[in-house]
Amino acid sequence: MAQQERAIRTRRVILEAAAAIFDEHGYKSTTIAEVLARADVTKGALYFHFPSKGDLARGVLEAAVTTDGVRPQALKLQEVIDTMLLLAHRLPREPMLSAALRMALDLSARRQFGTAWPEWTELIAGMLGDAKGRGEVLPHVDVADAARMMVCAWTGVRVVSEALPEQPELSGEIALLLQLLLPAVAAPTVLPRLEVSAARAAHLYADMPAWRAEAAEAAAASGLVH
Repeated sequence: MAQQERAIRTRRVILEAAAAIFDEHGYKSTTIAEVLARADVTKGALYFHFPSKGDLARGVLEAAVTTDGVRPQALKLQEVIDTMLLLAHRLPREPMLSAALRMALDLSARRQFGTAWPEWTELIAGMLGDAKGRGEVLPHVDVADAARMMVCAWTGVRVVSEALPEQPELSGEIALLLQLLLPAVAAPTVLPRLEVSAARAAHLYADMPAWRAEAAEAAAASGLVH
């Protein structure tokens, strides 16, 4: 394994270990010793990549803004949907994502590190802007406002659904949310062509290993990994 690739993998192992513990116990209660034990790396390796626990927290927040697994679609608005659905399916299964949300909801952590919500809003706004440029979004829709409301609503659904006695599947709840929101965003000719379902979220998630293999092959071909 090339040195660069090994360093990337070590960094990811450390970050995933930290995220799992942040998710289980919260940022404040997590210790570097716990991260070292969970990641099974040396102190030198950890501090090479993350000089402090705060840097670990920032790394988790940065990694939580992701479109991994979202493939290009004929409709750009479908890519927005897929991003939100796939995140809903992944979050209960991936500590990196749930830890970022937990830190965002923790007032003390939020004051120290902020949240990933502005980055998510910017990401969704950019995607909506692309869709609007292609005539897929209603002309009167302000994409920045729409993106912010989508992120707010997505987060609210996650927080409330987790607290409900029956704890419904998040991807199903987000699919319902999008079904209610999209008529206010999508052009009438586009709306019937959009696929919004928990089943699509599960399909996208199942296809992620193939997506990652293709992404790694593309990165190697471009010289990003030696």
